[in-house]
Amino acid sequence: MLNFSLSTSLRPLLAIALMAFAAALTAWMPAAHATIGVWPDTFRAVQMPVSGGTQYVRVGGQGPAALLLHGFGDTGDMWEPLAEALVKNHTVIVPDLRGMGLSSHPEGGYEKTAQARDMAAILDEAGIREIALVTHDIGNMVGYALAALYPQRVTKWVVMDASLPGIGHWDDQLKNPKLWHFNFRGPDVERLVAGRERILLDRFYNELSANPARIDEQTRDHYAALYARPGAIHNAFSGQFAAFAQDAIDNQKLLAKGKLPMPVLAAAPDFWTAE
Repeated sequence: MLNFSLSTSLRPLLAIALMAFAAALTAWMPAAHATIGVWPDTFRAVQMPVSGGTQYVRVGGQGPAALLLHGFGDTGDMWEPLAEALVKNHTVIVPDLRGMGLSSHPEGGYEKTAQARDMAAILDEAGIREIALVTHDIGNMVGYALAALYPQRVTKWVVMDASLPGIGHWDDQLKNPKLWHFNFRGPDVERLVAGRERILLDRFYNELSANPARIDEQTRDHYAALYARPGAIHNAFSGQFAAFAQDAIDNQKLLAKGKLPMPVLAAAPDFWTAE
């Protein structure tokens, strides 16, 4: 299970983790100096081929590589403040997850092991062998599969804000009333949400954030527009969330192979529990 003690090997991760939290706060604060979704010229964005479609990937910088994976309710744009800091001395890779943001919308392939293999293919295409991994929410789930399937490629991992299907207290979390959205899907649910994406996302911002006022209108509108794109809500509900049951089975098999060899730094809100 996750170990929260900060050993010497984990200390280099602490700086990345603190930067990540600061970046998230900066992205959600009303700030005149930043425009959500606008990336510096040091990054290029490409649609990279993956199984059954493409993924929108931002790449910039030189040096040791860092892969940043987002979750539901946002896209790779959430990482822009952190990426702007890291790109000064790192190669930074920031995809939109499968079926989310500006990536394509295939019907299948949302199992997190499948997405991890796509991530490995993206790294191969970019000529990157090893990465430091920074993940959030659903990105944690893809990140765990990536670290477990390709441990030689992940040198360290910062994991934030969501537990992993099938591991630890996952079954208890499924009963948590705050997480009803994990089973909120189906064609009629999608009809209810269509045209009301902002209302759905406001629920996450208003009920699950420590300070909703820090998530400004520009940020809310930006993500609402991205999740209103054709196929986006369907792929989130019937793709990413619906795959959790299979992810739990897959994760049990990965866990049976033993602990991850790389140092891991984990942080979570109080309604997640960890061992």
